Amino acid sequence: MNSRKVLILGATGSIGRQTIDCVEDANRKAPGSFIVAGLSADRNAEALLAAGTKFPGALLALNGESGLGFGTDRRIDWCGAGAIASLIRNSDADLAVNGIAGAAGLLASIEALSSGKNLALANKESVVMGYSHLKALADAKGLSIIPVDSEHAALFQLVSRIGNGSVQELSITASGGPFRDKSPAELESISPDQAASHPVWKMGRKISIDSATLANKGLELIEAVRLFSLPEDKVKVLVHPESIVHALVRTKDGALYAHMSMPDMRLPINIALHWPKEVDSSYGFLDLAGKTLRFEAPDTSRFPMLALAREAVRNGEAATIAYNAANEIAVEAFDAEKIRFTQIPAVVRSVLNRDWSFPVPDIGSIFDFDKKARSLAHLALTEYQC
Repeated sequence: MNSRKVLILGATGSIGRQTIDCVEDANRKAPGSFIVAGLSADRNAEALLAAGTKFPGALLALNGESGLGFGTDRRIDWCGAGAIASLIRNSDADLAVNGIAGAAGLLASIEALSSGKNLALANKESVVMGYSHLKALADAKGLSIIPVDSEHAALFQLVSRIGNGSVQELSITASGGPFRDKSPAELESISPDQAASHPVWKMGRKISIDSATLANKGLELIEAVRLFSLPEDKVKVLVHPESIVHALVRTKDGALYAHMSMPDMRLPINIALHWPKEVDSSYGFLDLAGKTLRFEAPDTSRFPMLALAREAVRNGEAATIAYNAANEIAVEAFDAEKIRFTQIPAVVRSVLNRDWSFPVPDIGSIFDFDKKARSLAHLALTEYQC
């Protein structure tokens, strides 16, 4: 058996931990299916070392500064700025699973493709900020970018089976978050802890807050437009509280095809790990008997982050970079109780009101626009801070 060598970037986060589960399960069923060549984490050295004990041959990288062994005889191979890049460059992995949260994941995606690794991508910002550059890198090297987000993984599966030429429009679903039935007045008093408690999915804190504002769905809308090369008006969003239908494809004959499973991120992760091979999997197994599925249009008046995402993607790459950056700053301020839940979109709107109609010719430009948008978001915060 030929083992697939894997890098797990963001190994201590939600995606990383579930990737480890999938690898361990695959190796139990077929020993040697996967070799974990490396693991990375942001600042949790202890959790990284604990994960490393499961894969003694794996290289370890910590974005933070401390590489202490915490009473073990194991030390982290690279720490601090450049650690994750060093891990990627020095690993002979075939596939990098990028579960790093936030804009920092883009650099890891660029590094993985540049060093000849296929990319299983759970980092939204890589697509929102720099997909044209990632796609050019992948095409030049004959590499694959495999979406791991549940909605885009579902679309990837559907489009692969149906064929690009038959697609008329795509739909992604949203659970609606924990506040879909809240009035505008009730939304004013939402706390960070309430916003971070997702009713269906187990996710990190920032992405859970994004789900509550529908910013997460805005980012996913931008991703779908970029990944599948469709105009913005051909990508629909449906609120579907049960989170069983993850995506739909309407073909040119008018038929609608759905991808359905129980909400379990291990299903798309497992598919990406094995792609293009198809393997038996018990993740997400769904029995529809007794299930009721509901669908409704999103309310963009109460949750304007989705409408702002549509505006940004229509205005081009610089605008989507600004959308992402402004949202990160606004969510950080909300989580620190400096602004209210309803002021997150106000901060993003303030930034998007600037002119972003500029080309993004290279990687450096991406980070220039990101820096500019963050600066403008901090300026906007001065108006809204409690």
